[in-house]
Amino acid sequence: MALSHDGENLLQPRSSVVMDDVFCIFVGNLENICELKRHYGLSRHTNEAMLIIEVYKVLRDRAPYPPDQVIRDLIGKFAFILYDVKYRNLFTARDRDGGIQFKWGVAGDGSLVCSGSPDVISEACGKSCAAFPPGCIFMSGNGLVSFVHPLHKVRAVIREEGDGSNGKDCTVMFQVDLYTRLPSIPRTGSASNWADATKVIEGSAE
Repeated sequence: MALSHDGENLLQPRSSVVMDDVFCIFVGNLENICELKRHYGLSRHTNEAMLIIEVYKVLRDRAPYPPDQVIRDLIGKFAFILYDVKYRNLFTARDRDGGIQFKWGVAGDGSLVCSGSPDVISEACGKSCAAFPPGCIFMSGNGLVSFVHPLHKVRAVIREEGDGSNGKDCTVMFQVDLYTRLPSIPRTGSASNWADATKVIEGSAE
């Protein structure tokens, strides 16, 4: 994990925090951070990245409710990446409106890459990348889930671009399928969404 303040937007600041072997990079701001700090019993010096770590620890250790219910309480423009070293858990999310630029993809060695920098994503993943869907969270073991529509599956959709003269580029997009209602939030492998997309791409290439 790495953070740069190069070209930082003052209205969308970046912050990085390490607490109890949990690393968090946060971009943006939370409009209701004061209310959230009171709710979680945190000090007034707590910033957004520290708050996200505390929220994650509550979910990990003692929360009786699903993560989408907690992330739904975050109001503002934000994206964050959190990694728990001890439990090897990845937790990342983007706000409802996609107010912060945030992409993810698969590198040549199969690693998952998340970044707010298009250059980092392009260099690491080539065309195997997409915008992280707004209003969604990704957690190890849970896969990709919409916190706006948690009972609906998030599907990988392949969109072909180009006129066909020089071949067509395939772009992966992730969309909430509002026509498929799930009985409960599915627990899937961490790479299941991208695996499904890769299978579709390979099938179209054939």
